[in-house]
Amino acid sequence: MSTSQAATATVAPEPTVVTPQQWLVARKELLAKEKEITRLRDDLARRRRELPWEKVEKDYVFATAAGRKSLAELFAGRSQLVVYHFMFGPEWPEGCPSCSMVADHLGGSVVHLAQRDVTLTVVSRAPLDRIQAFQMRMGWSFPWVSSNGSDFNRDFGVFFTPEQMASGRAPYNYAEAGFPSEEAPGVSVFAKDADGSVFHTYSTYGRGAEDLLGVYNVLDWTPQGRNEGDLPFPMGWVRHHDRYETKAAAPCCSHEGQA
Repeated sequence: MSTSQAATATVAPEPTVVTPQQWLVARKELLAKEKEITRLRDDLARRRRELPWEKVEKDYVFATAAGRKSLAELFAGRSQLVVYHFMFGPEWPEGCPSCSMVADHLGGSVVHLAQRDVTLTVVSRAPLDRIQAFQMRMGWSFPWVSSNGSDFNRDFGVFFTPEQMASGRAPYNYAEAGFPSEEAPGVSVFAKDADGSVFHTYSTYGRGAEDLLGVYNVLDWTPQGRNEGDLPFPMGWVRHHDRYETKAAAPCCSHEGQA
């Protein structure tokens, strides 16, 4: 992910200590604002569903663990397909660390999305064998296919040509503001009708895909928040989950030492 798509770095204010009664008053004031934002999010979701569709005319083919498949076949028998565009270029030794943090959230959602007629698939330009090796290392089980050799990533705004990069005006997130890498992250959504025709219904980029980052949602609840003000760029702290110096603590329900 790019530096521009992480949250604006902020510094946590000094805490004000109050009585329980004063705390409750302040909390209810914030709750009113939270409810307002919730209603706005519901309205935004409704408007998103009302967007017009565009028919996908090009024949995209992907390399998968089960052989070559078309975009229509990636739906796996369902009528809706959500694609996460994972930054992993053909020559890269491993996938993007920030996209990897997104991927850490995806595996458990696949079975639940399937109950709502949605297939979730990750797509990268890296060759399939390199994807599979990295996926095994990271312990992920979600579907992940290679678009190597197709125009899929370029057509859906997450790959830029050398000429676009050199111009500084690579078209990303519906603007020609440039992007610091030839690979970019994003989410694209597709629908398939009874006749098998595929339609592009939605894409989002930059911070638009931030809803996938549950880690950030949790950090936003904490007193220090994302605490990224002193970093060279907001997501500068993110590593592949097997490369953090401090490992996760054992779960509180661990039975270690019990008979």
